[in-house]
Amino acid sequence: MSIDVDIQIAVENQSIPEITEFQHWVALALENRMNEAELCIRIVSSSESQELNKTWRGKDKPTNVLSFPFEAPPGFTSAMIGDLAICAEVVATEAQEQNKSLTAHWAHMVIHGVLHLIGFDHIKDADSEEMEALEIQLLAQLDIPNPYISA
Repeated sequence: MSIDVDIQIAVENQSIPEITEFQHWVALALENRMNEAELCIRIVSSSESQELNKTWRGKDKPTNVLSFPFEAPPGFTSAMIGDLAICAEVVATEAQEQNKSLTAHWAHMVIHGVLHLIGFDHIKDADSEEMEALEIQLLAQLDIPNPYISA
């Protein structure tokens, strides 16, 4: 398995996991699903998250994670699966509000985002149930409790 994760940190004074943790979470989400993958994870400010969210989703507020799947042009082969933009401030605030460890919430956001990059979604109820069940299973492998149950 060859997973290449590029981490870009565009914020200061935020508690951000080690690069090896990001790589581990990405590999876990892709395990048995892809043999090769490249992606970029950009850690963004609230203002950048809000601008991206407004531009791409029509929602004028910062959000925890945005996924931008890569769509290769016809005839072009690439291991690139896309980009994630994760807002450090939103992740920290949510972890505190939801009584979750910061590391656990980061792991959840990375796994959630990567699953979006490879085609999972939660728009329809059945798809949402499938995606959440997979997230719960993957996080359990990290000894992280079900993120959808309030602590």
